[in-house]
Amino acid sequence: MLELLHALSAWLEGFASSPWAVLVLASASFSESIFFPIPPDPLLIATSLLQPNLAIFLGAVVTLASVAGAVVGHWLGQRLGRPFLYRFFAEDTVLKVERLFQRYGAWATLLAAFTPLPYKLFAIAAGVLNLDRRTFVIASLAGRGARFMAIGILIFIFRDSIEEFVSNNFEILTIAAAAAAIFAAAAWVLVHRARRSGRSSTLP
Repeated sequence: MLELLHALSAWLEGFASSPWAVLVLASASFSESIFFPIPPDPLLIATSLLQPNLAIFLGAVVTLASVAGAVVGHWLGQRLGRPFLYRFFAEDTVLKVERLFQRYGAWATLLAAFTPLPYKLFAIAAGVLNLDRRTFVIASLAGRGARFMAIGILIFIFRDSIEEFVSNNFEILTIAAAAAAIFAAAAWVLVHRARRSGRSSTLP
């Protein structure tokens, strides 16, 4: 199975120099949020290194396509329910994700950006658990954006010199980017609550 996944990943990376690279990248990102087993990061890195001037744009494409796919996964979860989850994922894995949602709510979507659990599982589970779609989309944009835009920005700034660093430290970079997204989101929530509380206190 692992050999098949490696072969599929290598095949996908082969499109980096293709005229269809952006389309394949968007398609892979979209489908990975629903069913495709290979994350778009290797193709994003390979394509961005070939076209570093477009690296940030490519990061944005992957982010938006991934979130669009996640919205479809969320919808499928709402429509088809728990049996749909169990068709693709082991019960113990599903239960882990459910516990994360029960404990952290929408924050679990941000956590999905750097956990080893597949993001598609979080997307479908969010639908099964009826997590508010608007909240889910905002959290997905923050989490996915932190992950993919970080890659695009690093490659845009450092070009070829960053290739080995990104490849060797991908997990650390992902965790750092996701942590930054969580910190920014938490700060925004606190500021928003403080403003709302301030407006309430001035009312007669």
